[in-house]
Amino acid sequence: MQYTVRQMVIDDYDNVLALWNSSESIQLSKVDSRECVQHFLERNTGLSYVALDGEKVIGAVLCSHDGRLGYLSHLVTAKGYRRQGVGRQLVGRCMYALTGMGIHKCILLIMKETEEALAFWHQVDPAGRVSLVMMAPR
Repeated sequence: MQYTVRQMVIDDYDNVLALWNSSESIQLSKVDSRECVQHFLERNTGLSYVALDGEKVIGAVLCSHDGRLGYLSHLVTAKGYRRQGVGRQLVGRCMYALTGMGIHKCILLIMKETEEALAFWHQVDPAGRVSLVMMAPR
């Protein structure tokens, strides 16, 4: 399968939002609005990516950092494109960009109820450990 990966820009928002909405592993909230995502992308320039089959967005990931740790969230690959390396490619691009900034540790934000997402991450890093509980006020 041929696809390309490039940095996410705000013009991708509608297609990425549709992809997020099609995924059972992403729970959207107010912080996923166009305005919030635009601010996120501006603050974390060059860290978030989309995968494209032609013009169609088939994968996306958000990536950020706090100067010490990297954070990955909202990693999704379209259903017909899973298990073909798209997710790994997106993660690899994020990790490469973070490493280039001197950030060598990354935290993954995953909903614990999403078995498919957890299985993907255990395949990517079998030694990975679940050691934090993240809570967010409503």
